[in-house]
Amino acid sequence: MRIQESGENYLETILILKNRNGFVRSIDVANELGFTKASVSRAMSILKEAGLLVMEQNGNLVLTESGTQKAAAVYERHTLIAKFLELTLGVDHETAVQDSCRIEHIISEKSFQLIKKYVDDHREAV
Repeated sequence: MRIQESGENYLETILILKNRNGFVRSIDVANELGFTKASVSRAMSILKEAGLLVMEQNGNLVLTESGTQKAAAVYERHTLIAKFLELTLGVDHETAVQDSCRIEHIISEKSFQLIKKYVDDHREAV
C-alpha cells in the first residue's frame, strides 16, 4: 500500500519521537509538527487502518513492524539525502534537512541507491 507524503512524515516523526523519548502520544506528534490534535488524531486513524500503527489503551502510539520498516526507510532517505546535499553542494545543514524532507518522497529508488552509495563511500574516506 502506498501512503501519501503526509503519512510518511507522520511515521517518520513517530519513529524520531520514540527514539528520543521512549514513547509517543498524539499530543507529542502534534507539538512536534505544529498541527492540531484533531488533525493528528485523524491521521493516526488512517495509519491504524493501514496496519502501520497501534494505539494502546494508555494513549501510546506504537508502530507495527511494517510501520517501523516504512518509517525507517523514510528516515534513512531523509538523512542520507541531507548528507548528500551537504557533501556535494555545500548546502548548510538546516537547508539540507528542509530540502531532503521534500525530496525523500519523490526520488526514485535508483537515484536514492546511488546517493546512498556516494554518501557511504565518502563516510569511509573520512
